[in-house]
Amino acid sequence: MYAVEPLKRLALLGAIKKHIKISSAEFAQYTATSSKTTARLLKQLEDDKFIERQLVPGGQMITLTCSGIELLRKEYTEYQHIFSPDNANIELQGKVIAGLGEGQYYISQHGYMSQFSEKLGFQPFPGTLNITLDEASIAMRQPMEFTEPIIIEGFNDGERTFGAGKCYPIRINGIKSAVIIPERTHYPANLLEIIAPVNLREKLHLEDGDEVKVVVEKKDKCEVQNDRHARIQQ
Repeated sequence: MYAVEPLKRLALLGAIKKHIKISSAEFAQYTATSSKTTARLLKQLEDDKFIERQLVPGGQMITLTCSGIELLRKEYTEYQHIFSPDNANIELQGKVIAGLGEGQYYISQHGYMSQFSEKLGFQPFPGTLNITLDEASIAMRQPMEFTEPIIIEGFNDGERTFGAGKCYPIRINGIKSAVIIPERTHYPANLLEIIAPVNLREKLHLEDGDEVKVVVEKKDKCEVQNDRHARIQQ
């Protein structure tokens, strides 16, 4: 994207934390373009709301907006994924949101609870913590789903059928938890639904809008193969 490189240069000059004063001619030295082209570039960044700019004698005062910072953070996260080891943990960030209130009903079903206890190593609190991911973390969610999931089988309780799903082990503030993704539900790319052995809202004193960090603990190839072998032997 055209904006990444100039935003990076502005951030390196300090515009990510404060307003910096710079002329188009001065900034052209960092972009390897003419001052006329640089002026148009800065105007485009302003129009796209990646920077805030105020013309002053001798140049302009510039700072990155939240959108500009988020774009750089997304770029940074993607590079982290490219250059990190295959078994490196994935860190996702987002904000707590209110759920639809359906989690308690489904999680508490015996057909699910028995599998959670056996496969996840804990019996979850009957409810979920819902998180909307920031832009940078959305880019990291797909690699998470390419890690080995824990399959939760569907079942019939004699009255109705409950669908299957996948779980991905995570930790929130060191608390062993899991992202759960129902098989038949199309989830937005920015949504995580999390189960844990405790009420995460109460334990971590969370309210809607609070920021949280989710650590997805990836397994290396040997661990995945061992887990598969253990399931086959059972």
